[in-house]
Amino acid sequence: MAFPLGALATTTWLFLVAFSLPNVHAAHNHVGSIKKVSIKRHRPIFKPGPWKQAHATFYEGGSGTFGGACGYEDVVKEGYGLDTVALSSVMFNNGLTCGACYEVKCVKSPEGGCKAGKSSIIVTATNFCPPNDDLPGDNGGWCNPPREHLDLAKPAYLKIAEYKAGIVPIHYRRVPCKKKGGIRFTITGNPYFYLVSVWNVGGAGDITQVMVKGDKKVKNWTKLKRNWGQKWETDKQLVGETLAFRVRASDSRYKPLKKGIVLTRS
Repeated sequence: MAFPLGALATTTWLFLVAFSLPNVHAAHNHVGSIKKVSIKRHRPIFKPGPWKQAHATFYEGGSGTFGGACGYEDVVKEGYGLDTVALSSVMFNNGLTCGACYEVKCVKSPEGGCKAGKSSIIVTATNFCPPNDDLPGDNGGWCNPPREHLDLAKPAYLKIAEYKAGIVPIHYRRVPCKKKGGIRFTITGNPYFYLVSVWNVGGAGDITQVMVKGDKKVKNWTKLKRNWGQKWETDKQLVGETLAFRVRASDSRYKPLKKGIVLTRS
């Protein structure tokens, strides 16, 4: 089963920032409008990867728990829906794969289990399936290294497989994420520590670097440190700054956001 983690307990500031490519925009009730800008694409657009073989199981939960190990507070409200997946250790990569998207097909086998009429589904990696060292990898320890295993959220699993099967062989591949509304940030914390959640990311889906800068004390691009999943931290004092974010996806494509976000006390 997947492994949920708790969220940051103390919340002093919270706002959302959205931007899309190639035109950038931001929206928040504390922030004025900013100009749209064109972004030059220096790298190819993210494309589907090769098909691989694995197995899929399912786990119970809900919109508030399916994103535990990646730091997503509510997968439905944050745009992922319930078509999500918890990845085994090899695939999860200590949380760096959070936000990546996969196409999954149930493969017919003598044991059966595939649901007729559904060719494939697209799921987003939002959680972690931990190993079980007490069980062998082919009998209960499905997520043990070095197995590549997908533990689907139950609603997603039931779209391609029968409940009674429990575990089914699959073909899967990495695919571009299709999200609406652009990348979003949620910032929580206090004047001396900020935790930035990055979500609703299209293209590669998974973020490997986040930078921020302001217009007063933090004038240079400052790298944020990954805390866990897709939560990034900084101890820079950002209150009163007009902020700009810059993020890099796993395909090395940068997605900048021009200045125009003002962090204020709530």
